[in-house]
Amino acid sequence: MKQDITALFICIDDFAKIYQKTLDTQTLEHPLSRNYKTRIPQLSLGELMTIILLFQRSPSKNFKYFYHSYLQLYLPEFPSLCSYNRFIELMRRALHPLSLLLNLLMGEAQKTGFYYIDSTIIPVCHNKRTSRHRVFKDLAALGKSTMGWFFGFKLHLVINHKGQLLAAKLTPGNTDDRAPVTDLVASLTGILFGDKGYISSALFQQLYQQGIKLVTGIKKNMKNILLPLEEKIFLRKRSVIETVNGVLKESFQLVHTRHRSVFNALVHICSTLVAYALRPKK
Repeated sequence: MKQDITALFICIDDFAKIYQKTLDTQTLEHPLSRNYKTRIPQLSLGELMTIILLFQRSPSKNFKYFYHSYLQLYLPEFPSLCSYNRFIELMRRALHPLSLLLNLLMGEAQKTGFYYIDSTIIPVCHNKRTSRHRVFKDLAALGKSTMGWFFGFKLHLVINHKGQLLAAKLTPGNTDDRAPVTDLVASLTGILFGDKGYISSALFQQLYQQGIKLVTGIKKNMKNILLPLEEKIFLRKRSVIETVNGVLKESFQLVHTRHRSVFNALVHICSTLVAYALRPKK
């Protein structure tokens, strides 16, 4: 069914125009670039980003099927639509503006003082093909989660208790969950809730000096610690970030193993997070 994308296009196109204007005024032109002719795409940056985000809103699970079938409903809205192969080549141009838009949206999220942190795995291939995988050979890593071994990345997220994104970071699959915590919560103050994988006395002391109190569950061999009732209630609601991870994977197709380009894979991850941040109901 065709959706009304007027509001989405206006929002994205206004951002793209400001981005392009700022880029033109602050970018230095190479002296030799005047001697070379550049191929100017017929699709504007706003249209390119809108199509990428429209895929996240569509019921399609495959971008190629989306482009050849579902997007044909929007030909009046995109009269300069190029071929599928050309669009795949243009997608990398949206990586930087999408990452900037994601940072802006995360910066506008409410800092409520109660935050949840968790990581989710992003496999890039089946475990049987780990040794011969080439696309992410020097970037992805072999890691282990509660679901078993995988080859890929970890996406670390910080949200408030309303489900709004506040910080995100992509790391190799063998990265410890506690490693990027200080960078993710550098601008936050309050209480941070995590699972047992974030237990660390050194991390607790470091975050406490920054104004963040880390609250986690305890392991079987640890002594029980009394918590204030408010913190105990919010700790029981930690499943909210698990729900966010589920929405990103099921509703926005965060994970699939069909990537053939590192840049386009990063575009897909950024567009997934942007589509979730723009979602009115978290």
